[in-house]
Order: sequence, then structure tokens, then C-alpha cells
Amino acid sequence: MLGTAGAAGATGLMIGAAGGATGYAATRDDAPTALASIGSSEVMFHGKHQPGITTPLQASGHLIAFDLAPGAGRKEAAALMRRWSAAAQRLMAGEPTAGGAADGTGHDTGIALDAGPSSLTVTFGFGATFFERTGLAGRRPPGLDPLPPFSADHLDTARSNGDLWVQIGADDALVAFHALRAVQKEAASTATVRWQMNGFNRTPGATAKPMTARNLMGQIDGTGNPKPADNDFDRRVFVPSGADDAKYEWLAGGSYAVVRRIRMLLDDWEKLPVERQERVIGRRKADGAPLSGGTETTEMDLDKAGPDGRLLIPDNAHARISSPERNSGAAMLRRPFSYHDGIAADGTPDAGLLFICWQADPLRGFVPVQRKLDRGDALSPFLRHEASGLFAVPGGAASGEYVGQRLLES
Repeated sequence: MLGTAGAAGATGLMIGAAGGATGYAATRDDAPTALASIGSSEVMFHGKHQPGITTPLQASGHLIAFDLAPGAGRKEAAALMRRWSAAAQRLMAGEPTAGGAADGTGHDTGIALDAGPSSLTVTFGFGATFFERTGLAGRRPPGLDPLPPFSADHLDTARSNGDLWVQIGADDALVAFHALRAVQKEAASTATVRWQMNGFNRTPGATAKPMTARNLMGQIDGTGNPKPADNDFDRRVFVPSGADDAKYEWLAGGSYAVVRRIRMLLDDWEKLPVERQERVIGRRKADGAPLSGGTETTEMDLDKAGPDGRLLIPDNAHARISSPERNSGAAMLRRPFSYHDGIAADGTPDAGLLFICWQADPLRGFVPVQRKLDRGDALSPFLRHEASGLFAVPGGAASGEYVGQRLLES
């Protein structure tokens, strides 16, 4: 269940300046210079789907959940989503947020001065409780039914769920933090922060060639992700239009995000020899190739045995148990961030994965796969699921719309 999004999608349109500077000048020059390619990349806010779903992994991220303030209802939620959408559109274009802050300051913080858009994305979702608190309980989709409990769960309810959820990603940490502050400021008295988590990934360009990212266990992570070019990609990831019940049509083009804070027990993991780590995962650590042979992208041969008659990919290997072939085709787009929150009281690293997966229906995507992993995944002893959330993420806003408008104004 660990993974990354390995390909850019059509809905994560990127615009980059050609021939931009590739680094800092050796001496100061007050003459205007081109942005570096990382800074100049822009993701479009408006579109069929929200940004931050098929957008390539960004280097820095923030996840933040809010609860509506007492007395805030549908009208206040609509005004908040209007403010948030306007701020996200400006921020993703690399523009300041001056003049719109609901906290009355009326000025931009200046945190991201001099930086370009840096592939910033801001994505919004609604939790199950949002619908009750806005008088829209009858419009809550069935996909937001509570996730079942799993035996590996050690969930902190204070860091789980929430009325509203925002995912922020960027290839520059200051740009990402700037967006975080803008979202918090625009919430003003309408919503209060329930929890916040910060994450990171490898910076684009840090490797000699583009490649699938590694997680904090050192494993190449995300090889089996569905690709936007796949014929069934949209069916697996996005909610189709023409819902059986018109009251859920507001979610067309949207998706469901399952969010899990998964702590990795790195001290225990790192005691294993590499060969044992590879058998736990079912893939080679060096290049991500399946233990049945080939390269990273070679299909796993789940029936192949070695000279001793043992399966090359063990029965309880993570890659085997989580594969669509072993889950009636169930699949989801995994797009996480790693995190490190210092050292825990017992002296071990408080580090792991902010797991985010996207699917058209969590009861057909995340739930059956996690149930199977829960019953016998060799990786489970090295993981601890500490927080969880499920959010309905509306489709993208058309020009002139704000995210969630089709729900809140219908």
C-alpha cells in the first residue's frame, strides 16, 4: 500500500519556461533573470479534475484538516470555499494573495517573494461530518461511509478525519508554506485547524534521470501505480458523471482520498539484511525489479519458483498481497509524502509515510486491499497506522467557479 505517482496526468498540466537559469549566480546581479525551471513550472487550477491528483510528486507537502466553527453552516462554508479557491488560483499562478485575506490583514505574507509557481497545487476535500454540519446530509455520497477497523490500526482520533481537508504540494518548501499560511488565514473564524501534517519527497532533478521515488525504508515505491495512459485509469480513479442518483452528480470528475499516517519502525526494519527486506517486499531493493526477474516495470510472475521449489515472490510478500491480480483488480493511485517528526519518547524515529490514495470508490479500492494486507502482509510488523481520514474530493472548478460550488449552491 506504499507508493508514489509515477507519471504526469493530462489533468496536471505543467507549464515551464524554456532555457531558464539552472542555479544561483556566483555574484549578485540586480538585472532580471529567468526563473530556474523548477520555479517556473505551473499547474493549472481550473479543469475537469482538481490539481494534485495526477500531478507528478512534489518535493514538499502539507496536509491540513479543519472543522467548521460552531454556528458556521452551508452559507459560511460556501464563502470559505470561494475564498480558498480564489487564493489557490492566485498562488498556483505564482501571484501574491494581497487584498483577499478574510482575517482583515489585506496583505500578502511575503513568504514566497521572488519564487515562481514551483508546481504548487492546492486540493480540497470534504469529510463525512461536513455534510451534517452544512445541512447537506442527504447529499453525502455512499463512498464516505466510515472505513472499517483494521487490526494494525493504532489511530489517534485527534489526528484523524475532519470536516474539510486540504492537500498542498510544491517543489519549493517556502512556496508550499506560503500556501499553507494563506489557507489558514482565509479560514479565519469560519473553520479551525483539526490537525496538520508535513511531508517531503525527492526534489525533481536530484537523480541523473527521472525515476520512481524511494520511501524512508529505501525501497523504490510506486511501480505498480495505474498510469493516466491506461484505458481504465479514469474508471479506477475518478467518479464518473451520470450518477445513478442525481443528488451525487456534484462529485462527477472528483475522487475519494484515503489519508493514513503510517509510521515506519525503521530501527527494526534496518536490522534486517537486504535479502530479507527484499523478500518482505517482493522486489529488489537496488532497482525495484520483482524477485521473479526482469526490470522494475516487468510484470510480476507470481507463480515462478526457484531451484528449491519455493516461490520467488513469497506468499506473504507485500507486492504480491497488494497486487490487483490478488484483489479482483482493485487498484488505486497512491501519491504519498514521507514525513519525519523528530525522535519519539522511546528514542526511535517518528518517521514514515503520509499515505494518500485516490480512487473512484474506496470500498472497491482501498478497503479490500487493506483488508487483505491486514490478514498477512510481511511488511505489517514494520508499520503502525496512527491516523486515518476519508474525504470526498469534488471535481475541478470550471473558469468562474469555486471548488464545491455544485454541491453548496444546488
